[in-house]
Amino acid sequence: MPLPPRWLRRLLLAPGVVLLAILLVTTVPLWVLLALAASPFVPGHLRPLRLLWIGCFYLVWDAAALLCLFVLWVGSGFGWRVRSPAFQRAHYVLAGWFLRVLFWQARWTLRLSIDVVGTDPDTALPGRPELVLCRHAGPGDSFILIHALVNWFRREPRIVLKDTLQWDPAIDVLLNRLPSRFIAPGRDGRGSLTDQVGHLATGLDDNDAFVIFPEGGNFTPKRRLRAIARLRDRGHERMALRAEAMRHVLAPQPGGLLAALDAAPDAGVIFVAHTGLDRMLTVNDVWRELPMDKRLVMRFWSVPPEEVPTDRQQRIDWLYEWWSRIDEWIATNHDDAT
Repeated sequence: MPLPPRWLRRLLLAPGVVLLAILLVTTVPLWVLLALAASPFVPGHLRPLRLLWIGCFYLVWDAAALLCLFVLWVGSGFGWRVRSPAFQRAHYVLAGWFLRVLFWQARWTLRLSIDVVGTDPDTALPGRPELVLCRHAGPGDSFILIHALVNWFRREPRIVLKDTLQWDPAIDVLLNRLPSRFIAPGRDGRGSLTDQVGHLATGLDDNDAFVIFPEGGNFTPKRRLRAIARLRDRGHERMALRAEAMRHVLAPQPGGLLAALDAAPDAGVIFVAHTGLDRMLTVNDVWRELPMDKRLVMRFWSVPPEEVPTDRQQRIDWLYEWWSRIDEWIATNHDDAT
């Protein structure tokens, strides 16, 4: 389904989420009774009730975020100063607060734990801009990574992400006010992907983190094979062979990284790997995995600017070397994240 235009999303989707949240809250006793009645007939400890709670919480969370964003919009002069430094900072603070609430609830409801292992010391300390490259293995990893950057490392992320995420009204409103790029397949009238990425990476300051997912989508075995086939179709046999050797990640697409490095030559690079939510891609996956009792393991590697290659082909080879390293780390840690 094509994404509706922004004015329609603001007039219908965002108010609709708020009204739906109010309706759900006022009728929640009925839904709880239905979930409890269904629980004895469904495998898993109170699985329908848990799923109901997750859905209700996220809807109310989304609606509350929209109301706070509306207050900020009014306070900024009905959008007049919404991109001023003070209001940009206010939006980052608001995002950090809501992400803390979201993951507090995930730890309580889903028994989800997040462990960071082997973090390089300078990752956590603002002092230079950073380009953050993360594997993609489900919608949860985007939330977790931004939560870590904002609340643990005190960074202000600039994010490259798929345009379909604008179906979530809170994400749509928030990230269209902050430096970010929603990327649509093909050309969307704003220039090529590399042009958009390069523009977004321009002017990073010492507490900014430019976030990109070089795989371009969530990992699945079929997507892995399609990515390898695309490399062969384009005559990149050597890259296809390297991609075949990686079993847990997709072949990275170097265009975005190359554009970001050209736009921010003084930035360091942080590579992020994680495992534990690899199979949580759809609502059906969430249903199957409940109750979760999951342990998410994250690993950060920090590369200073002086160690980043300067030649284009060297940078592509360097990216593939790092992605192979991430693949090996996932293979080693996959069984531990349960």
